[in-house]
Amino acid sequence: MNIVITGLASVYEPENVARLFYPQGRLLAARPAGRDDLVLARAGRRHLLAAVRENGRCAWLRRPLAPGQDPEYALTDLVYQLLVGFTGVRPPWGSMTGVRPVRIIHDSRARGLSEEAIRSRFVDRYHCTEEKYRLALSIADLQRPVMAAARPRDCSLYIGIPFCPSRCSYCSFVSRTIEREHKLVQPYVDALCREIEEMRRQIDACGLTLKTIYIGGGTPTSLSAGQLRQLMGKVRELFDLSGLEEYTVEAGRPDCTDAEKLAVLKEYGATRISINPQTFSDEVLAGIGRRHTAADIERCYAEARAAGHTNINMDLIAGLPGETVEGFTASLRRAIELNPENITVHTLTLKRASNLVIDKARDEYGDVAEMLHACSALADAGYRPYYLYRQKGTLQNLENTGWCKPGFEGLYNIYIMEEVHTILSAGAGGSTKLVQPGGDHIQRIFNYKYPADYINGFATVMDRKKGVSEFYARYLDPETTG
Repeated sequence: MNIVITGLASVYEPENVARLFYPQGRLLAARPAGRDDLVLARAGRRHLLAAVRENGRCAWLRRPLAPGQDPEYALTDLVYQLLVGFTGVRPPWGSMTGVRPVRIIHDSRARGLSEEAIRSRFVDRYHCTEEKYRLALSIADLQRPVMAAARPRDCSLYIGIPFCPSRCSYCSFVSRTIEREHKLVQPYVDALCREIEEMRRQIDACGLTLKTIYIGGGTPTSLSAGQLRQLMGKVRELFDLSGLEEYTVEAGRPDCTDAEKLAVLKEYGATRISINPQTFSDEVLAGIGRRHTAADIERCYAEARAAGHTNINMDLIAGLPGETVEGFTASLRRAIELNPENITVHTLTLKRASNLVIDKARDEYGDVAEMLHACSALADAGYRPYYLYRQKGTLQNLENTGWCKPGFEGLYNIYIMEEVHTILSAGAGGSTKLVQPGGDHIQRIFNYKYPADYINGFATVMDRKKGVSEFYARYLDPETTG
């Protein structure tokens, strides 16, 4: 499918709405010759036009552009209405293209909008289903105390470990296999410790208060026990861990996480860990490139409990190749039986950077919406949804939702997803996100993407960190604002 949009300064919204129906559509600058499949959207001075041609079938809608009406939003809505009628598909999140639906509720409440006005924005303007609006609303309500407690100089620290024992077929993160990049691991850990030292200097210089630490990846436990001690020992040396709200380490892969490493995580201050099965089907695990079984997951979980870990998250993915509704439901039930404090349910996202073959017909991935309906079992078991985000390329336009037992909300997840405060990021692929307190300005500072580039360009990485102090001098210190 070709996509052509004309007459707008920005085509982002109508383009992405068209991709809800035709994910592999190609955006073209001009209408192609011939009779190729096409979505056409045109904004004129007085009228809007949306048209579609697919396999010889055609349809179009034309609408006047009202005075003062935003042409991008109006054309986006017209494209959505046309394609719903043409395809018979009604996306559960409607025409909403943003990744943070809950943030819309927080921002709307901050501007004094009524609850009915907020509902109308979701259901009438964006055409969300009532079910998805209620999900977002329940999460916003649960997050309210967390948002209210935020302070202007709060921050969190993310530490990235871009190594894994093997690469999962669906993965698009910056990560390298330990076997292939073994020689890089120790120099990487050494450089990472130096960057964390610089982060501490920046935190002190800006008068920031560190609230949470998150060591993610990749797979942090792909490091050796000694390397974990080095890294987490440096963190403990630099920061008062007793003042943290939360300290998470991903121990997601049982094929590289053992009792010794789990004991190290506990000894050096982790208060929350993730052990991520993705599925409890051995066949599906093998199909996505995992070198472990469901029994290995359960062994790792038991060892974590034995090491004293009392706050454990488990990830599942709905829509993995070969997974059925019955298979996903069985995995969900098994996770609930293990009784972790958090269960995060992701919807498979097809990304070009992954090894997963993405040109398969989407219905080959099973009924993902029906899989997510099985999550009612989480509510029955006492879990409640506490954070949510969406991604481009997610099957059936669905979402990722974190569920937790009361009092076990993953605070870092809320902070980063609702953009509550600054997230300082160390390591390859790191993206520091500086959030202006009480304002809308967000500034990013990027590290080099790959481990070798990060190590070789480390002087530049350190130099870029000066941007943290510059940001806070500009937006927080009265004597430097103008």
